[in-house]
This record gives sequence, structure tokens and C-alpha cells, in this order.
Amino acid sequence: MVSATAAWATAYGEAVSDGKAPRVTLIGKPGCHLCDVARGVIEQVCTELGTGWTEVSIHDDPALRARYAEMIPVTLVDGLQHDYWRVDAARLRAVLSTD
Repeated sequence: MVSATAAWATAYGEAVSDGKAPRVTLIGKPGCHLCDVARGVIEQVCTELGTGWTEVSIHDDPALRARYAEMIPVTLVDGLQHDYWRVDAARLRAVLSTD
């Protein structure tokens, strides 16, 4: 069964160039300095590996806001929570390198 968060991320994620849903979703909000740092790490790792990613704001979805407001930035990989507050590049790279 797919979690509600995974379904949301898949439904609202931006398609990447190969037409697949992005594997990584950053949940954050505008003006969040930790989100800015996380975005940089995610962008670097995903570009390096050719992996699609997208970003959603907790301001756009009450369910995401209720679940993650105190944890942002939150990183989902394949719809499952991977990290929050900080994104570790090596840890993200490792999970994305395994199928």
C-alpha cells in the first residue's frame, strides 16, 4: 500500500526529463534557511546521479503542514521519509545508488 505522502508526492511532483516521477521530494517552505541548504545538497546529489527531484511547500497542503511543520526541511525518497532538518549528502547518495 502506498502512503498518503507518497501518493501526494507522486501526484504533485514535477516530471523529470525521462518522464518518470522524481525520486526525491523536498518538503519545506519559503524563507526557511535550512530548506535553502537542503535544496542545495539535494540539487547537487541528484544532478550528480541523474535523479529527478521536486519541492513542495507545507503552505500549499494542510496535511503536509500538520505532519511536517516542526520538521522541515523533510526529504522523501521514493515517497518515504529519509531525513529531516538536515540532508546528509553521503547518506542521500547511498540510498539513491541502491535500487
